[in-house]
Amino acid sequence: MELRHLHYFRVVAEELNFTRAAERLYISQPPLSRQIKKLEEEIGAVLFERSTRGVALTASGQFLYEHTLQILEKVESTVAATRRIARSKRDLFSIGFVPSAFYGQLPLLVRSLRQKDNVELVLTELTTIQQVQALKAGRIDIGFGRLRIDDPEVEQEVLYEEPMMAALPSDHALEGKRPTLAELAKEPIIVFPTTPRPSLADIVLGLFHRRGLKVEVAQETNELQTALGLVVAGLGFTLVPEKVSRLKRHGISYAYLADSSITSPVLCSRRKNETPSTLMLETNETLRTLMKSGKKNQMPSEKSNIREV
Repeated sequence: MELRHLHYFRVVAEELNFTRAAERLYISQPPLSRQIKKLEEEIGAVLFERSTRGVALTASGQFLYEHTLQILEKVESTVAATRRIARSKRDLFSIGFVPSAFYGQLPLLVRSLRQKDNVELVLTELTTIQQVQALKAGRIDIGFGRLRIDDPEVEQEVLYEEPMMAALPSDHALEGKRPTLAELAKEPIIVFPTTPRPSLADIVLGLFHRRGLKVEVAQETNELQTALGLVVAGLGFTLVPEKVSRLKRHGISYAYLADSSITSPVLCSRRKNETPSTLMLETNETLRTLMKSGKKNQMPSEKSNIREV
């Protein structure tokens, strides 16, 4: 499949008329019809209903159309960014991250890099596993995640250990307490992300399993914000890193766990045995400074429970 086939399909889907679509594309109608037919054969689905009254999208066609818009928009923005980088002669620096790692000092690192005139910064939300793959493929320069991964081509540094907290619906029976895992195991849990695995979801579930506790998974979701929304809806609780509690989310009560040794690491992943560029050296130094500053200003975990209502 070529991008031009998706472009042809998008125009036909918008016009719902092969003649007008051909005119927009500056080609004749027969070749356009053949290209759409070829696309349908390649995908294995009928995209248009053709009749004497005109053309209409099938359910498969509507699905492809919605995703085609996203694909072509992404391609266009990527090409535009590439041209912008080429014109500016700036150094490209790509960071992969998991959302829960970006509630502490790391946004300050991004701000510092954005202030450099010679740097074009690219941020990509990736799970830790995806970060490792992207590092090996050269798609990112550094990654921030939570999952320890043993890979001979990637090195990981623990920046800090972050206490885990229970996110509970407001007015829950455990609100205002420091619940044990045994107490939480009696409640349904919401875990994230769903894919790819292993992930933070497996780390959280492992906390219960290693203690011989069975827990009912009420829902799995890919997004942290979705998990918190499901907590508000009363589907269950979820475990989150401490800094997530800074989110002002109505209807959620955050509680530190009885076992303060239960933590989640924030890990920095880099390519192993690679001579660092000047920009990477500057990034590492900024990161060390921010981590030291964060530790000095960090609130103790023994503080009272946080409630967001």
